[in-house]
Amino acid sequence: MDCGLSYAPPGYDCPFCRIAGGSFGGAVLGGAEADVLRTPDVTAFVGSHWWPRNEGSVIVIPNPHYESIFDLPAEAAAQIHAVARRVAVAMTGVYRCEGVSTRQHNGPGGGQEVWHYHLHVLPRWRGDRLYERTAERFRAPPDERARRAGMLRAALDSNLG
Repeated sequence: MDCGLSYAPPGYDCPFCRIAGGSFGGAVLGGAEADVLRTPDVTAFVGSHWWPRNEGSVIVIPNPHYESIFDLPAEAAAQIHAVARRVAVAMTGVYRCEGVSTRQHNGPGGGQEVWHYHLHVLPRWRGDRLYERTAERFRAPPDERARRAGMLRAALDSNLG
């Protein structure tokens, strides 16, 4: 159901559509090396921005373009959350984190920065102060993103996720 809410500027070149379509845009978008899991409908990849003490977060996107939760079909949401669950299980095993948080933003007032629905899966530890450290966010090196993605893929392949 499309609620008619759209905030993307005219002619928006969606980076997540490029990722979903296999045109990765180089190191900034991560390339296939950052892929954690890809299905016909959903892609999960290690995100380019990390927070101190919460490195290795994963972004889960629908392959078709939906701007936000306002136009995301329920079936797509279910597929995204099924992949997010698998990633979260693998993440706790690989990173030895104490838990995970999922985070999702809609519209400019909600903090959305990329106009394609996406769900963050973040490794968490007690006392990590994730939500207090937004200003400390940094761009992760592509080789480290690839390393983390490989670790998570291996865990998923061995049925840990």
